[in-house]
Amino acid sequence: MITAIVLIKTSVDRIPEIAESIAALENVSEVFSVTGTYDLIAMVRVKRHEDLAEVIPGHISKIPGVEGTDTHVAFRTYSQHDLEAAFAIGLDS
Repeated sequence: MITAIVLIKTSVDRIPEIAESIAALENVSEVFSVTGTYDLIAMVRVKRHEDLAEVIPGHISKIPGVEGTDTHVAFRTYSQHDLEAAFAIGLDS
């Protein structure tokens, strides 16, 4: 699974509506409203790199009120959940 972190600039007066529209898209797992240079951050998860083109410029960028995006593709994913599962291998509860 390929994960992309999409930083999104929007019309500030429509952030909640735009966030809901993005969250409703297939392959978008989460949308966060944030402070700073960008207004929203979306997590996009796809099977193939080619699918990113369909989701990000093909759908997210076309939502009314989206002014721009900056996409970062993850090389690896690390999480506390993954670490706990790895250390629990072979242990009986």
